[in-house]
Amino acid sequence: MGPSVQGSGRSVVAIGVYDGVHRGHQRVVERVVAIARERGLRAVAVTFEPHPDEVVLPGSHPQRLTNPRRRRELLVGLGVDEIDVVEFTLELSRTSPADFAQSVLAERSRAAVVVVGEDFVFGHGASGDVETLRTLGDKYDFEVEVVPMLDAVSSTAIRDRLVTGDVEGAAAALGRPHRVEGVVVRGYQRGRQLGFPTANVETPQHTAIPADGVYAGWLECVPVANLPALYLGERWPAAISVGTNPTFEGVPRTVEAYALDRDDLELYGVHVAVEFAARLRGNTRFESIEALIEQIHADVAATRRLTS
Repeated sequence: MGPSVQGSGRSVVAIGVYDGVHRGHQRVVERVVAIARERGLRAVAVTFEPHPDEVVLPGSHPQRLTNPRRRRELLVGLGVDEIDVVEFTLELSRTSPADFAQSVLAERSRAAVVVVGEDFVFGHGASGDVETLRTLGDKYDFEVEVVPMLDAVSSTAIRDRLVTGDVEGAAAALGRPHRVEGVVVRGYQRGRQLGFPTANVETPQHTAIPADGVYAGWLECVPVANLPALYLGERWPAAISVGTNPTFEGVPRTVEAYALDRDDLELYGVHVAVEFAARLRGNTRFESIEALIEQIHADVAATRRLTS
């Protein structure tokens, strides 16, 4: 299962997939950090890669709310001292709750306290729950603290909101706007021809992308090793299009972002983040280019109002 978390001291542990690092996750991690500071222990987030559903339910492909880099960034931002990414394998999925508590929590993480949400399950077939964990904590010398859930705040519920285009509801559960990331690639350059050059963002497979439509939000460059580091620290209001562009007979589904008032950006090959503030409308097939341009002007104006 890999090496133990480095360091000689014991730890306070948060454990979970933490896809999204939403407000419920944040409450658990913040409690871990608070206990660790009180007791002079390490605050550790134990998480898993790949997503357990990918292993337990082959072909299920859960839509990811955060990529591993972003998940790490968010957890570090909450104050954890270490992030231990456990490789989730079929063998691990078949581990009993007792063996899991011993190998991952007691031995690997050297847990003194484990903090979980009240819906926490673990072990083969999700056969262990919070009470199981308390019993095993007595055996393996760690305390268990349970944090109450927040209503309607879960990674699944957030994905469901994004499927309908409810990015505002998703943001309320996340505690920040939902974002997708990817590298800017060359598209059909139709936006440039219309006077609104867009960044065509190639997102990783199984990214949680909102429903087709037009959105107000932001575009920013994200530093990633081995890719051009341009415009770092800059964040622009952006009109965002998700979908197949029905006016032009439908192309493969894309995420395109027009940074307001910027026609000078050179973003090809740059890793960017697109954040969604509000849904403006669904996708529509326009009968003329003039009608499309008129609507884009309206979308830009609405974006300016919503992001100013």
